[in-house]
Amino acid sequence: MFGQSLFFMGMTSSAKTIGAGLATIGVVGAGAGIGIVFAGLLVAISRNPAKEARLIQITLLGFALAEAMGLLAIMMAFLILYS
Repeated sequence: MFGQSLFFMGMTSSAKTIGAGLATIGVVGAGAGIGIVFAGLLVAISRNPAKEARLIQITLLGFALAEAMGLLAIMMAFLILYS
């Protein structure tokens, strides 16, 4: 009887929306991390252009790890919304 009330359904829906919004805050961190990674690449290449190929490899690894954290945050938001 309690799980069928209009008030309970409204509260559940609003709590899911707020939770999904809070879960997407992790995307901001991923964006900042990606910016820091590529800023570090520019500084490193300007200091030592001979190591450019190796620096780009390391940067792409850092980019992939930062992007994965952002994708996990979005996945959590979708799990909260649609479960």
